[in-house]
Amino acid sequence: MLTIKQITENTEAVLRGLEKKHFKHAKETIEEVISLNDKRRSTQNQLDKNLAEVNSLSRTIGGLMKEGKKEEAEAARTRVAELKEVNKGLDATMTQAAADMQELLYTIPNVPYEDVPEGTGADDNVVEKTGGMQHELPKDALPHWELAKKYDLIDFDLGVKVTGAGFPVYKGKGARLQRALINFFLDEARESGYTEIMPPTVVNSASGYGTGQLPDKEGQMYHCEADDLYLIPTAEVPVTNIYRDVILEEKQLPVKNCAYTQCFRREAGSYGKDVRGLNRLHEFSKVELVRIDKPEHSRESHKEMLDHVEGLLQKLELPYRILRLCGGDMSFTAALCFDFEVYSEAQKRWLEVSSVSNFDTYQANRLKCRYRSAEKKTELCHTLNGSALALPRIVAALLENNQTPEGIRIPKALVPYCGFEMID
Repeated sequence: MLTIKQITENTEAVLRGLEKKHFKHAKETIEEVISLNDKRRSTQNQLDKNLAEVNSLSRTIGGLMKEGKKEEAEAARTRVAELKEVNKGLDATMTQAAADMQELLYTIPNVPYEDVPEGTGADDNVVEKTGGMQHELPKDALPHWELAKKYDLIDFDLGVKVTGAGFPVYKGKGARLQRALINFFLDEARESGYTEIMPPTVVNSASGYGTGQLPDKEGQMYHCEADDLYLIPTAEVPVTNIYRDVILEEKQLPVKNCAYTQCFRREAGSYGKDVRGLNRLHEFSKVELVRIDKPEHSRESHKEMLDHVEGLLQKLELPYRILRLCGGDMSFTAALCFDFEVYSEAQKRWLEVSSVSNFDTYQANRLKCRYRSAEKKTELCHTLNGSALALPRIVAALLENNQTPEGIRIPKALVPYCGFEMID
């Protein structure tokens, strides 16, 4: 959530940023926020004056009575009663203005950094880097959903029977490959200094609002109505919310956490060839990185996270590219975001496997996540997160890119985790 200070002191810059994100009615919305803030402040000022007058009059009433000035004392009592009645209205007006302003602020996306490119969608993203190993496939190369069936690795039909479309059942070496990737990603994160967290996979609405999934992504989250709880779309939500309403000491920063969880996304309206097999699921496994940092160090933290994810893809021997997302393709909450995609030789298309984002103070302001500097000044933290990595499309790329006439080859880095070198 943008801060009032950010909006009132840098209004033009905020409007330019919102225009880059293609936020509709930005000018009208910002003007309404400023108007509500002015109303809240002016009402607060009048309320403070009235309270001061009430306190002053209350202190004089006893003295007036002792001096026999009953009429003046009664006049003072009447004035106090009038002010208290007025103050009830002022307090209600101020509370309502603050609530309306807060609700409006929830609807405004984060402002992108200056180095975020202009653009309206995925076609305008900028390729920053490509790398990884290219794979020569046999002419009769199969997509991963056919390979999964051929080697009895993943049963999509059984998932439909048990739950529905988008909930596959992993079997045999398919399940072992999945578990191997989870352990590999967690071990790599631990070696990079991340503390592993095992959080709940359902959260309350306060957590959803804290990281910005609510109200923006409400339709994409599975909601347990009886308990008013949400299945998490990513471990970012519970892990970042550990620091909601927390004041950290400067020496504790940066905080570095990682977590493996199942993730749930409704993905309403998803259909067609681009979502076939593992390309888009309602339930999937993911290892997430979350960092809390000081503003002046968050850019460096972001770079370290990007290097970490790139290192994973290099060890998995997958062809990849890194995209700097344009304003129109960034998430609601991000100030700067890079996507990692791996190339599927069998499908002849790029598959997104990670987004690594810097949220600046946007989430921290919602969360009231702050740190106390060495000078004892309390400031908002910066929050960052990134997938390291989301498993479904990694599995798809591994199966497709490593198929040979003899079977599917396992990358060397994964062999100790899988316990086998080939799927045959």
